[in-house]
Parts: sequence; structure tokens; C-alpha cells
Amino acid sequence: MHIAIITPAAPGSLNGNRATAKRWADFLILLGHQVTIDVQWDGADCDVMVALHAWRSAESIQKFKQHFPDRKLVLAMTGTDLYQFINTHPEATLASIVAADKLVVLHRLAGRVLPASVQHKIHVIHQSAEPLKKTSLARSHKTFDICVVGHLREEKDSLRVAYAVRNLPAESRIRVLHYGKAHNNEWEGYAKQEMQINTRYQWLGEVSHDAVRDAYAQCHLMVLPSVMEGGANVISEACVANLPVIASDIDGSTGLLGDDYAGYFPVKNEKVLAEVLLKAESDAGFVEQLTRQCRQRAKLFTREAEKNGWEDLLNELIPG
Repeated sequence: MHIAIITPAAPGSLNGNRATAKRWADFLILLGHQVTIDVQWDGADCDVMVALHAWRSAESIQKFKQHFPDRKLVLAMTGTDLYQFINTHPEATLASIVAADKLVVLHRLAGRVLPASVQHKIHVIHQSAEPLKKTSLARSHKTFDICVVGHLREEKDSLRVAYAVRNLPAESRIRVLHYGKAHNNEWEGYAKQEMQINTRYQWLGEVSHDAVRDAYAQCHLMVLPSVMEGGANVISEACVANLPVIASDIDGSTGLLGDDYAGYFPVKNEKVLAEVLLKAESDAGFVEQLTRQCRQRAKLFTREAEKNGWEDLLNELIPG
């Protein structure tokens, strides 16, 4: 088949939606399909549309269904769709959800916020990650390094980890390395100001994916402090890289790491986060527990599992 993938992220962008679209295109090509990726649907003929983002791709979705009412539409629900736009932009978001034949979600708890009438459309596909190529880890003995990977913006609660380490005991070796582009000048200013008053925090800006993978090998922990996530690929990457995770206790993270995971903290609570980070620095057994739990989850995030997820979805969508 010819499958058109629509993503609001422009070519060349390091945005997560663009990376997801490219990875899915690779899987669909391996399954024998012809695939194109565009920011908007331009009316080109295709057998199936896969649209990322219910609200941002709403215009393309409606045009496609008007032009090809009998052809199949797969809608991938992002975190902002599920936990923001379904409330702030309900008309367009729900119209896209109703138009879709299948709803791809990235974690098992996403259905909690979707209408009962569309539950039958839900298909969970976990995002995959490649194992690290390095055979040995270059983790520092002088510092206890924590990486934060994600663009600086409100949904990510991007500076919460920095706030958590501001007033740690002098003897603590904790250092925060933050990788990600500032959403705007305001966020850039916040990060630069934080570095001036907080010697434990370093904002390194937008870097290549290879540089992020190096950070996975070199850091002791990753922290994901988000207030909303659709199923963050950085969790998949950390688990596959054998890097333990500390995460805010939102559905998008518990839906990936499991209800019994030991490394959660309450959303926007830097006091508890500081306590968890100090425990990780001082308690090797706690870090080993987190590492073991992440290792157990890693089997969900293999490339084969993600490819099989798409093969199963297409078989359900168009039998035979």
C-alpha cells in the first residue's frame, strides 16, 4: 500500500514527532509498503493516512476523509492531544478522533482520558530504542550525573530537576546535565539564569541524538519531570540503555514503567524529588532496583516489538 504519514514537525527538526514519523516509516517500508512523510496532506493519492497529532493535523485529517471517505485513517495520539487539547480544543481534537479508524497510543493507560465510544479503536504501540553501541560505561566517580532530555517548555516542567538540586548538602556530588532546545526566548532566559545561581545545573541546549546517547552511557540516572507525556521515547531509550529512570507519577510514565516501579515522585514536587535523588546517590541498592526494573521493561521497547505492533494494526485495519 501507499501510506502517507502526516506530522506537524518540519523536515530536519529534532522534534520527537519527526523522529517518530521517520522511525515508523522505516518499519512500514520493511513491511513492504510505500511511505511518504509530509507536514500537511496535499491531496496526493494514498491508501492509508497515518496522522500524528489530533489537533495539529486536524485539517489534513478532515480533508483526507472528505476526499477518501472509505479509506483508512490511523491517528497517533500525542501527549498534548490526550492531556491538553482534548479539553482546550475539544471540537477539532474530538473530530479527528471520531474520523479515525484506529487510534495509536504509546502507553497502556492512555485510554483513561478517551471517550468510551472510541475505546474499541485503541491500539497500543510502544516506541522502540536501539541499544547503545558502547560496551562499557564511562560514568564519573567524581560527580553523580543526572541527565534531563527534552525541550524546555511548560509541559515538560523542564527546570524542576534544577530546582530540586539547588540546596543539596555541600557534600553531595549530584550534577544535572540538561539536553534540549528552549521552546522560546523566555525559557532560554530561565535556563541561563538558573545556571548563574545553581552550580549543579548545566543546560547544554539542543544536541544531536548521538550526543544524547553518549549521555545515557555516561550518566548515573535520567529524570523525566513532565506534567504530561503521551509515552516518552526517552523512557524507552533509557531502559534499553540500562539507565535507571526517576519520573513524575503521571499516566504517561506509569503506563510505560509499571505501577510497581520504585522511582516515582509527585508532579512538580522538587522537595520529594531532591530526597529521591539523594537516596539514589547514597544507596546503591536503590539504583540497582531501578536498573533491574528498567531492564525488565526494556523488552517492550525493541524495534521488533514496535514493527510487529504496526503489522498487527494494519492486519486489523485491512484484513488480508
